[in-house]
Amino acid sequence: MALHIKKGDMVEIVAGDHKGATGRVLRVIPKKNKVVVQGHNIAKKHVRPSRKNPQGGRIDVEQPIHISNVLPINPKSSRGNRVRFQISEDGSKKRVTTDGSEIGVIRKAKT
Repeated sequence: MALHIKKGDMVEIVAGDHKGATGRVLRVIPKKNKVVVQGHNIAKKHVRPSRKNPQGGRIDVEQPIHISNVLPINPKSSRGNRVRFQISEDGSKKRVTTDGSEIGVIRKAKT
């Protein structure tokens, strides 16, 4: 199954503790059907002292959210919207919202 979310997309969270919030996708984990959204679903992680973190202590880490709980943002309405894939006659594949506005090109036309 093709994923409707890509790294760098702006998404709206539609379920869970952060319902209604928006953010940018930092990472997509296709094997687990999860995404990491910047600034949301944050947990504390205890770290030992290291070169990167000489003091040690607790750091904030974004945790994954299930992909079914996020929707890509429609650029026209600035709200989350369902997405479908459309293949045009020239062979290019695009992500299109249900109202018909294009989000992005997945595969360019074959020349």
